[in-house]
Amino acid sequence: MSMNDPLGDMLTRIRNAQMRGKSTVRTPASRLRAWVLDVLKDEGYIRGYETAEAANGQPELEISLKYFEGEPVIREIKRVSKPGRRVYASVKEIPQVRNGLGLSIVSTPRGVMSDAAARTANVGGEVLCTVF
Repeated sequence: MSMNDPLGDMLTRIRNAQMRGKSTVRTPASRLRAWVLDVLKDEGYIRGYETAEAANGQPELEISLKYFEGEPVIREIKRVSKPGRRVYASVKEIPQVRNGLGLSIVSTPRGVMSDAAARTANVGGEVLCTVF
């Protein structure tokens, strides 16, 4: 089975695992997924992740989810730019999530970074997803 939106698949796995109260979730490994997870880890939305190997020998990422007082730290996670409709934003147009309480993850020429880091670096790019 081919997957059209690997990043969207990872976000859905995180969302589903948190609804069920799981402590970890596994997803197939890729560089883009790892870069997005780096941003989520740096911003404090997940505990971390590590590379593991699946039963079929393919590399996987095992994501450690984070909870606070029994509630998931990630309340809402949405894919913005999809394969059918890419969303690009200049540095002035990068969306703020919930007046700065949330975060947008942006793929820029300088790498994948949070909206605040992209504004500081004065670069725009593709808005991958929003997290609150």
